[in-house]
Amino acid sequence: MSNRLAIFDCDGTLADGANSICLAMEQCFTEASLTPPSREATRRIVGLNLPEAMRLLHPAGDEPVHRSLAAAFKTVFQGLRAGGLAPDPLFDGMAEAIVALDESGWLLGVATGKSDRGLSICLDHHGLGPRFVTLQTADRHPSKPHPSMIEAAMAEAGAAPASTAMIGDTSFDMAMARAAGVFAIGVTWGYHDRAELIDAGADCIAERPADIPALLEKIAA
Repeated sequence: MSNRLAIFDCDGTLADGANSICLAMEQCFTEASLTPPSREATRRIVGLNLPEAMRLLHPAGDEPVHRSLAAAFKTVFQGLRAGGLAPDPLFDGMAEAIVALDESGWLLGVATGKSDRGLSICLDHHGLGPRFVTLQTADRHPSKPHPSMIEAAMAEAGAAPASTAMIGDTSFDMAMARAAGVFAIGVTWGYHDRAELIDAGADCIAERPADIPALLEKIAA
């Protein structure tokens, strides 16, 4: 019997990273003498790896420009953190849901477009790092919705698709879950709306973090 594995997206699902991401995006575009994208446009690409995000936000640019913007974003973001920008807050009730799942026997993972460093800062700040047994980031994987992150998480946790769920706030997360053949739970407190999550393949929708443990029992029976 394989282990039960719940994989979470980070920005928009575990934590609200929109403000810090938007600030860094605006600054890196301005420094490149480009018109910054709207905050709504930036929110919609959260979860993708940085070169893919830049391709969508600056379609007139070529690959070298997108990679340059991605590198600039990392530098700006790290500078904002070093300058005292507050760590991204967890969504209300998320810490309690994580603890409840961990203590009930679920293995926990993260699949995120963040870097290893960014994810560690977030989890460590909130004291959640030890709760997660597998952490998959953009440093080692193609951008969502490629299933690589979920496949690696299942291999590390000894879980099969039938006993694994992906929990996320974007259509990219739902499409990644479908590609990996795992259960897909969309959440309504993030950056894509309910209709987009359903259209992308969500099996069910969580209205608040406290809903997640009960929804996961649908695949645990």
